[in-house]
Amino acid sequence: MAPYRVGIIGCGRSGSPERKQGQGLSHRHAVGYEASDKARIVAAADIVKEYAKSYAEQHEIPAIYTDYREMLAKESLDVVSIITWPHLHAEMTIAAATAGVKAVHCEKPMAMTYGDAREMVAVCKARGTQLSIGHQRRFGNLFRTARHLVRNGSIGALKSMESCCANLFDWGTHWFDMQFFFNDQVPADWVIGQVDTRKPVQVFGAWMENQGVSHFKFHNDVHGSLLTGDERDGTPAHRLVGTGGVIELGVPDGAALRMLNGDAAGWQTIEVRDGLHGGDAFTLAVLDVVDALAENREPELAGRKALMATELIFATYESSRRRARIDLPLDADGNALLDMLQKTATQETCDETR
Repeated sequence: MAPYRVGIIGCGRSGSPERKQGQGLSHRHAVGYEASDKARIVAAADIVKEYAKSYAEQHEIPAIYTDYREMLAKESLDVVSIITWPHLHAEMTIAAATAGVKAVHCEKPMAMTYGDAREMVAVCKARGTQLSIGHQRRFGNLFRTARHLVRNGSIGALKSMESCCANLFDWGTHWFDMQFFFNDQVPADWVIGQVDTRKPVQVFGAWMENQGVSHFKFHNDVHGSLLTGDERDGTPAHRLVGTGGVIELGVPDGAALRMLNGDAAGWQTIEVRDGLHGGDAFTLAVLDVVDALAENREPELAGRKALMATELIFATYESSRRRARIDLPLDADGNALLDMLQKTATQETCDETR
């Protein structure tokens, strides 16, 4: 079989592969494709020609474009990776699927509105395009070891999960996804949440809360929560509570993974190969995207799974706006956080003109 023809949309800033703020992610995607004998990157697109040229030189890519639509039209691509800011994800995913691309691997967060995220999944399903979203932590040894312990009954029956991070959208999409991962993808029934936006922050062009809380219940009666903001010193990234013990991941200044149960006195440190952010998860994710396409199976990072996590984000925003619990499925396609920020800005403008 000839290798799948891969196109990259979003090459990031030129310079060393270690550069952050998005540029590093494009290189991590490339390393994944380069590790596969089933795929070859044949084209790359970036609105800044210098970035596309530098990226192509580093990865020996024969064609570059400043217009991704031109690339889709000319290159007969099988697979496309999208590594751009969130407001472009839906447009680019839908364009790739419409152009006949067989698989789209898009970075997270999915989209700026829940409606756009749903459309990404719907269009790809209708076109027969495999869609995956960059929740690559599902491949991390830390997270897989924790899930194995839960499945093995090391803490009894799972009852609740508590997570914390900086925000609900950019980072929170990973942690919502992890809770579905730990709970075997059981759907959520409802969400109740609140956000504070007195000092909103912006990440990759997306506005988000400075502090928030989301509480939700899964269909198997497991409860989940996610706390966001800066005031979380000493709090583990994840705490999984069962009827017979507790597992903690990402303990500040402590173990990457530890467990408390009746098998030993005190906390047991569990050895893992990586941490919250390290390891070869990006490469493993891309390899799975390619292998899933070749094997005609669903990839681990399937769009339908990512949509479940995305629904919790926008349901939390909607709960804050309505000041009420949101029963799922979510019945709003917009982004309540942006609506609330716009309302606040309009009110402040009105106050200034009085």
